[in-house]
Amino acid sequence: MYSQDIEATRRRLEELRLEHRDLDEIIDRLALDPTADQLQVRRLKKRKLALKDVIAKLESELIPDLNA
Repeated sequence: MYSQDIEATRRRLEELRLEHRDLDEIIDRLALDPTADQLQVRRLKKRKLALKDVIAKLESELIPDLNA
């Protein structure tokens, strides 16, 4: 992976982590509201899980391949 690609991946990772944290805060706040739209909460949780998968994939791309 080239250094430009690595930096772009790191920037993207930081953006995704921020979005993941924001979703976590929103979901926590909605969980305290008994009138919250449960469909919206489920959609936010699904988006959060999808972000987690993308973050894990990008993190694995940053790990250098080790030749045995």
